This record gives sequence, C-alpha cells and structure tokens, in this order.
Amino acid sequence: MHEPAVHDAPVSSGTTVSGLRYEVHGSGEPLFLGFPLMASHAEIFGEDAGRVRRGFLERLLDSYRVLFIDYPSIGGSTTIPPSELTVDRVIGDLLEVADAAGFERFAWWGGTFGAVAGMALAARSQRVSALVCAGWSPLGMPYSGIAAAARAQLGDPPPHARAVLRSPSQYAQWCTFYDSLGDAWETRTVPAIRCPRAVIYGEHAATSAGSCPLPLAATIRSRRAELAALGWHVAEIPAADAGLVFEPELLVPAVREFLDTALKIHDRKPFQLAQQG
Repeated sequence: MHEPAVHDAPVSSGTTVSGLRYEVHGSGEPLFLGFPLMASHAEIFGEDAGRVRRGFLERLLDSYRVLFIDYPSIGGSTTIPPSELTVDRVIGDLLEVADAAGFERFAWWGGTFGAVAGMALAARSQRVSALVCAGWSPLGMPYSGIAAAARAQLGDPPPHARAVLRSPSQYAQWCTFYDSLGDAWETRTVPAIRCPRAVIYGEHAATSAGSCPLPLAATIRSRRAELAALGWHVAEIPAADAGLVFEPELLVPAVREFLDTALKIHDRKPFQLAQQG
C-alpha cells in the first residue's frame, strides 16, 4: 500500500541561535545530507539544481528523515568570518544544527568539504551512526596543496565558488579550514572512525582545486586495500565521474545498499513525491 504522496516542502525548518538555516524532510532514520547539497539549493543554483535535490529526496524518504543545511556562509545562513572556519568550528556548528533538528544520532553523507566535515564528526563525536564519503578519498588527499591553491586564488576566486559565496572575500574560508586540519590529520582521524563507513565514487572521478590536481578515483583505487583493512566499504560506480555527487539516480542506490544494511533498514515502504503544480 502506497503512502500518501507529499510535496517536497520540509516538515520542519528553522535557524539556530548561531544563524544557521536548516530544514528537515520526511520521517524515519535520521540522515544529515551535507555539502555540496544545501537547504537553499534551488535558490542558489536555479530550478534545475532544485530538481536534482528532489531526485535525492524521492529516493530516500521511504526510510529516512533527511536534514539539509545552508553551510558554510551560504543561502539562508549567517556569514561566518573566513578566519573562523576551522575544523573545530565546523564540528560545533554541525552538531548545533543536529540538536536544533532533533537529530540525536544520525548518518552523515557528504562530498568534498562535506566528506571531510563528516570524517571529522565521525572521529570526534559518538553521534554519527554511519558515514558516507561521496567521491572523496578518506586517505591520500593533498590538504596542504588544497589550502595553497585556495590562497593563490584569493584575489580571483573561480566561477563555481562565486556562484555560492556572497562575496569573493569569503573564499578565504577554505584556506582557514584546510590549514586547520594540519599535516597529520588523516593519520589521526581515519583510524578514530568506528561507525560503519563507506566511500562511493565514480570510475572516472577527477577534478582540481585551483592548481592542485585531485585524481579522486585513482587515489581511492590506490588505497582501496588499506581502506578495506580499516573497515571501509568501498564501491566504484562504472562510467561515472566527479559529477556523481549530483546524480541521485546513480548515487543513491549505491549509498542505500550500504546504509540500509549498516542501519538495519529492511522494510522499505513505497513513497512518491507529489508533483508540484
């Protein structure tokens, strides 16, 4: 029997005391869906991007309660001074949002910055029930190179960053964040993650941070045995590239294969999003 169709409006939304906007959709197992997806996705990127977010929701809301946030310094959230966006600040902000949304324990799913933030959360908080790094390697990423590349672009941030940020000066937040990780961040962080964890990526995933190349798929493949030894589920999606993080039809089934098992979700109820008028 099908549940009633519903619109993809949030069942609850709000702004935390720190000015961070969030919204919650559906009911079920708590799932915090982080960057690069956002609460104000359609408002920031346009209606096509809004339909992408809808594609994620219609594949998740049968079993999951999905939390989105506008972060960092985007959409309906307040602007964080770029010099303050350290990894410690990020962890505190995300837990504040989880508190406001009523997410005591939650699965975390993110890509790029969202994957790094999720790793930090999972390593330093007992509240993460499962972790998904979408298209990002938990090992072998050149964080110091990413920070250096960001510094080199401070005077002229790339177009994709300008589309998100309120002003070019905000781009300095990425220097702060990646510098705050420190040289031994992976060595300290990855072994400390004990919850069920997965990295799911496209076969051809590769990109760059300014002048810093990020051969994502090649890095994950080269570290696959090490990741498996550390307890990571690793899945490669054929023919996909770095754009996989915005392709729900490819990404969600692979993520759900992991999450539904890790969180013991077996009784999926059919669910449909109502068409908007």
